[in-house]
Amino acid sequence: MSGWLITGADGMLGREVVAALRRTGAPVLPLARPDLDLTDAAAVHRTLRRARPAVVVNCAAWTDVDGAESAERAALAVNGDAVRTLARACAGVRSRMLHLSTDYVFAGDADTPYPEDAPAAPRSAYGRGKLAGERAVLEELPRLGTVVRTAWLYAGHGRNFVTTMAERAAAGAEVRVVDDQYGQPTWARDVAGRLLALGGLPAERAAGVFHATAAGRTTWFGLAREVFRLTGADPALVRPISTAQLGRPAPRPAFGVLGHGRWAAAGLAPPRPWADGLAEALSATTRPCPPLPSPSPPDAPDAPDVSGFSTGTYDSKGVA
Repeated sequence: MSGWLITGADGMLGREVVAALRRTGAPVLPLARPDLDLTDAAAVHRTLRRARPAVVVNCAAWTDVDGAESAERAALAVNGDAVRTLARACAGVRSRMLHLSTDYVFAGDADTPYPEDAPAAPRSAYGRGKLAGERAVLEELPRLGTVVRTAWLYAGHGRNFVTTMAERAAAGAEVRVVDDQYGQPTWARDVAGRLLALGGLPAERAAGVFHATAAGRTTWFGLAREVFRLTGADPALVRPISTAQLGRPAPRPAFGVLGHGRWAAAGLAPPRPWADGLAEALSATTRPCPPLPSPSPPDAPDAPDVSGFSTGTYDSKGVA
């Protein structure tokens, strides 16, 4: 048993994880949605039995937060039921599993960072589905499963909040952005590094829940202004609005700031400040991930079109 298997490998985070593993020379099998339908239990178990990876990183998810409000059963099938299927398949071949989750499992009404063991109280259909996935991993893989919560994720490539703001900045366009939601803008490449670090730990030290967000906090408005500043545009072009003015169907956490206590306990360095990651992501030396070749494993059926079944789905977040 060796190597890594990455689901959702064509999404924003999945691409960064695959690229990071290839830089180390580690064997990696990247699987995108057409390669493996995670809602097909037989296909999932067959793939795991044949690949027998040492570590599985589940980056696949329904990420359409607003769409989940009107299609909760479909979102739960991907974010909850399919995760349990994958966890059981991992248990069957003794593979470790690193599963990505979100700050949406919390109510978002705190005023201090949520520790890893804080009680979950999701307020959205998306959050309820992600919590079901977390519980599936921890129940099916109590010694081999790791839940990694992240939030406000962006990359230097693809369609996400930061690249959208950079486009608006380059155009000298005014933009209205929410200023009453607090969180931690987190570069996907930093999360990929965290996942590799966890995969390199003994299983007993990595089991449980970790928070892989950047340090510090800001609002979407504060993040947008920093993107404008770093790209040489006028931050005054960014105007604040409220969540109520944005008018999205799904409730957003007003406070999604996560604590990072487990990293020190595991002997790993804490995350760096969000502004440091953003500056590097926007720097001229940053290179985007290359196009992802994603070979299908033998006999793996094509997956149906499942809305949002990739971490690459773009959510406009706090932009009006």
